[in-house]
Amino acid sequence: MTSSNTLDLSLELLKQPSITPNDHSCQDIISQRLAQIGFEIEAMQFGDVDNLWARKGTQGPVFCFAGHTDVVPTGHLDAWTSQPFAPEIRDGKLYGRGSADMKTALAAMVVATERFVAKHPNHHGSIAYLITSDEEGPAVNGTVKVIETLEQRQEKITWCLVGEPSSTHRLGDIVKNGRRGSLNAKITIQGKQGHVAYPHLAKNPIHLASKALNELCESVWDQGNEYFPATSFQVSNIHSGTGATNVIPDTLEITCNFRFSTEVTADELKQRVVAILDHHKLDHHIEWNLSGQPFITPIGDLVQATQTAIQKVCGYATELSTSGGTSDGRFIAPTGAQVIELGVLNATIHQVNEHVNVNDLEPLAEIYEEILVQLLT
Repeated sequence: MTSSNTLDLSLELLKQPSITPNDHSCQDIISQRLAQIGFEIEAMQFGDVDNLWARKGTQGPVFCFAGHTDVVPTGHLDAWTSQPFAPEIRDGKLYGRGSADMKTALAAMVVATERFVAKHPNHHGSIAYLITSDEEGPAVNGTVKVIETLEQRQEKITWCLVGEPSSTHRLGDIVKNGRRGSLNAKITIQGKQGHVAYPHLAKNPIHLASKALNELCESVWDQGNEYFPATSFQVSNIHSGTGATNVIPDTLEITCNFRFSTEVTADELKQRVVAILDHHKLDHHIEWNLSGQPFITPIGDLVQATQTAIQKVCGYATELSTSGGTSDGRFIAPTGAQVIELGVLNATIHQVNEHVNVNDLEPLAEIYEEILVQLLT
């Protein structure tokens, strides 16, 4: 297997057991490379989370590479063919925890930046990096805190490329230009405990809630729009009962999630849920958790530069999508930045034997470099 700059840096990062929120020297490795080409390095630590803000240039517009060095836990080690933090290449694939999500993208960003700066030392604007070790965890001391700091000092990002693994079948076939919002709810329905042989002396919350739950599942929340599919409602957990067969439970807990479009707000969803529960005369309590607002980057400078770069490097057109879960882009977009996500194939993210195609690494760096050319020259 032919070595490459992107592969070499990927291997160095993949050897770091940076299970969230532990960065384990990844940001130091990246910082050293960026400092050598003129970046000002600023470490931002919040709680137990390491964050990196690096910038080259003082003028706008600002192009920012964003990503995370933390990875999810490995799971059972005996299920891996090779050790998750001892990266290994087999049959043209690079195996290791974080290979897809998203250390190879970080390596491609750095290599692309080094090449771009060498070729275009007098480029327009600024290049920045926003890297966190808190994306896979609670995400409370990571990107969101860095953005708050930048906003306080009125330091604005114009364009942001998040290196999340966006590709589906081949490199660059999908670019995320937005994400749906995510609203979680824990609904508790109150009943009255009793003996199953004397149901008239009890109130079974499972029975009481069944019609309301069915209505929640069958409701049409919106029709979506040109960028987003219709809002979806999913029940992820239901818990009730003591474990005994002869006891009517006193409470029912339903954990559910909305993935919602820009056609509806979180407050509107909350109001409709409460209205349905009230209509069925349920004694209920709801704990809400909004984990992300929806955002969209319409076709403009950043999207067009990305489409042009993928066409030039890969020879085919890309497709814009807002599917999938949340990303740290949800913290960056509200500042007014144009945000897209572009990275390697996502088929094995968070899985045992996570891997990427080695032959995708250099083309990804070339795409990133070409985007810089399109926007900053």
